[in-house]
Amino acid sequence: MINRAEYVERRNKLAKKLSKNSVSVVLSGEQKIRSNDTEYPYRQNSDFYYLTGFKEDKAALVFVKKKKKVRVLLFVQKKDKKLELWNGKRLGEIKAKKRILVDEVFSSDLFEEKLKEFLKDKKKVYFDLDSEDARAKSLKKLSKGFRTHESISAIVQRMRLIKSNSEIKLIQKAIDITQEAHHKAMSFKKTGKKEYELQAKIEYIFKSSGAYSDAYTSIVACGNSANTLHYVQNNKPLVENALILIDAGCEYEYYASDITRTIPVTGRFSEAQKELYNMVLDVQYEILRMIKPHAKRSQLQKRSEELLCEGMIRLGILKGKLKKLIKKQEHKKYYPHGIGHWMGIDVHDQAPYKDKIGKEIALKKGMVLTIEPGIYIDKNDKTVPKKYRGIGIRIEDDILVTKNGCKNLSAKIAKTVREIEALGSR
Repeated sequence: MINRAEYVERRNKLAKKLSKNSVSVVLSGEQKIRSNDTEYPYRQNSDFYYLTGFKEDKAALVFVKKKKKVRVLLFVQKKDKKLELWNGKRLGEIKAKKRILVDEVFSSDLFEEKLKEFLKDKKKVYFDLDSEDARAKSLKKLSKGFRTHESISAIVQRMRLIKSNSEIKLIQKAIDITQEAHHKAMSFKKTGKKEYELQAKIEYIFKSSGAYSDAYTSIVACGNSANTLHYVQNNKPLVENALILIDAGCEYEYYASDITRTIPVTGRFSEAQKELYNMVLDVQYEILRMIKPHAKRSQLQKRSEELLCEGMIRLGILKGKLKKLIKKQEHKKYYPHGIGHWMGIDVHDQAPYKDKIGKEIALKKGMVLTIEPGIYIDKNDKTVPKKYRGIGIRIEDDILVTKNGCKNLSAKIAKTVREIEALGSR
């Protein structure tokens, strides 16, 4: 868990980045309608949660900065016994002030009224410029005459790039739960079952282990379905002798894991499947060796493309010279995505890849990213040797950048052919 002092430290750090004579507003997430009068399970806005640890909706965090002094204010829903009967207990203003450790707490009903007061004599306003929240729209109107507006989200998301020790522990906990789920998928007798049955086994372990939410919609893609990158139907049979691409990770206390493994339905890889799988795995190992402070994600991407292209030439999937194939982007047909992404409170963490002047951000100690090379060969691609058609493989791990290199936080999840087959033969 993250203690209250760390949230205070984050708010203090943010306050120092704000201009004098400014008002900054960070809004909670909104409830999302699922159908008619039912809603999706509520999830807090990630930036708001990062600064407060507060999980209720209709809340707002406000920084009012004069020359040096900053007041940090929180708006929360007031106590209401009738509404709490239907929707659950609220923290309320009094308890929120004690728990969140801000200067003042107000009822959400007073948000617009207080905002007008805060904006007097201020020169700059920070808020989420892209928000469709009604409160953000109101803020835009109230600050229409201001010369300067800036995205508060962009500042917070830059802060989120470097993970604290407590954040890393929560990510590791999510990964440990996900490890158990993937190992269950490997050992589960899959022949004659459907993709959704395997998905259910995985997500049961998530929830029974205290990870009440998936970090994203699980992908359980058997055979040629793996060649649809965002396949989520998960309703086809698990066909004997095919591979299953499983991209599934849980969220623990708002922190994500993101793991992909590709495993055989019957527990054993064919020779052709091994050839493709080991090619992708060797690429991942090589990219992991490159990760250290000052390395750049674009370098990892470039090298992964070169290595995969070399492997495809070696296996007869591509024909020609490496440089020419790369120049013509021929390899992109089989490896169309990036090598990885930031991960944290969001599975695709909303943190920038470039700085304010458009320069690529180099890796630093404390960053967490995924590394996920893959190859995807459609069953109808007659330019490829027949034995490889209909196979999609991705191998994805969650990586922490350390002082001198990196640590694979998901290294204990079975990954080699030998490890996967050992679990599949149980």
